[in-house]
Amino acid sequence: MTEEPCQCADCQRFYKEHDRLIREFPTFNQQQELNWASIQSFRTLCSKVTSELERQLSERESKEDLCPEEKHISISEITEALDELESVNAYLYSIEALMERIFDAKISKNIESKFREIANELAPDPLNVDRLILNRLFHQTPDFPDKKNIN
Repeated sequence: MTEEPCQCADCQRFYKEHDRLIREFPTFNQQQELNWASIQSFRTLCSKVTSELERQLSERESKEDLCPEEKHISISEITEALDELESVNAYLYSIEALMERIFDAKISKNIESKFREIANELAPDPLNVDRLILNRLFHQTPDFPDKKNIN
């Protein structure tokens, strides 16, 4: 017996994003680039936040005046965040090393077309007319303009 996909809001958001990424980046090369850019943007953001938190921690330790929006973060919260971000950055560097190996893989245009074909099967366009009709029939929603609610 197959398990039904989880229907919680977080999982539904994940499934929707998962399918969107397959639809918008349906080739091997596009997935390589997308994942590389994602890791790099995550590293950039984490590094910038780490630098900013280190600056705040240094200022607090030297008891300089803080901006009002920075006062709500405690020293212990900053320290804990810095420890977590240090771990995250280490993991991101490891992922980057693995991704470099993925970039070594090259495939032909014929295989790229197979990626596109499979992507359309895995994540069909939810706004495709046939898909909308199928969804309406599947969910038995009487929202066609030619149907009337009979009570």
